Amino acid sequence: MTRRLTLAAMAALALSTAAPALATADTVKLRISTPAVESDWHAKMLTVFKDELESAAPGEFDVEIHLNATLFKQGTEPAAMQRGNLDMAMISAQDIAKQIPAWSVFTAGYLIRDPEHQKKVFRGDIGAEFYGMVEDEMGIHILDVGYLGTRQLNLRTDDEIQTPEDLAGVKLRMPGSDAWLFLGTALGASPVAIAFGEVYTALQTGVIDGQDNPLPTNKAAKFYEVTNQIVLTSHLVDGIFLSMSGKTWDGLSDSQKEAVTAAAEKATAYNDENRIADEAELVSFFESEGLKVYEPDREAFRERVQKMYLESEFAADWPEGIVDRVNAVE
Repeated sequence: MTRRLTLAAMAALALSTAAPALATADTVKLRISTPAVESDWHAKMLTVFKDELESAAPGEFDVEIHLNATLFKQGTEPAAMQRGNLDMAMISAQDIAKQIPAWSVFTAGYLIRDPEHQKKVFRGDIGAEFYGMVEDEMGIHILDVGYLGTRQLNLRTDDEIQTPEDLAGVKLRMPGSDAWLFLGTALGASPVAIAFGEVYTALQTGVIDGQDNPLPTNKAAKFYEVTNQIVLTSHLVDGIFLSMSGKTWDGLSDSQKEAVTAAAEKATAYNDENRIADEAELVSFFESEGLKVYEPDREAFRERVQKMYLESEFAADWPEGIVDRVNAVE
């Protein structure tokens, strides 16, 4: 009897120690890569995503957040997800347009009007259509769009910029894709492709004359320390798309997909609310840091940028009537 009790106790102990191992084996690991710095809102929103997912589905997910492009370089995340080497990332319309030219419409300056317009476009029929392209052609599932901010020019030079002609010869950093570089040219500058993590040093040493980013990113990356002025061109209402590898997405149960989608929406809402509030307050911050902040002749920029896009090879790839459809979203 004693021997039987001993064996039973040993069996129970073995089962109890095996249970956590089984749970761990069933846990879905989600590795997220982003070039965002820790203090930026679209880095913080990933923590919101992680916490919301843990709350909704305790123990079902193991979310790893890799900031500062420590896991994959900026712009390489889509390919990494397609290869199955990365589960999640925040990707741009410019990244997507490299593989799906129709997406270049969302890289065009002066199209999306504001954050509310952006949300309505991508959560409506247009978003469903374009998200479907990404799923079908790239094998990537887009969870939601987050407001990345309205992009402004940030220059280390002192010359006042009022029209695109004033940017002639200005070396403006842009991310390294044709869509980004074209936007720099459309603005009137001489675009230079440099990775985000190298921008601060490039500004400091004069390798470039300026960069364009939303004001919160400018503050988070401390670009204001090595620049002299901010020109409020408001040339692009930018978005970032919280996305998942199609392989990872397809491996989730229906309830897990619901939890992931809900967590993504909570995360983007957190990002949007804080980023919009930041933008409203940052002009006075930059002025207190000694930067000159002003509006140029935006209509002159809008006219040049729109004309160049409509005459470009990019427009040839846009679905017929898409600009009118986006403009019609209220």
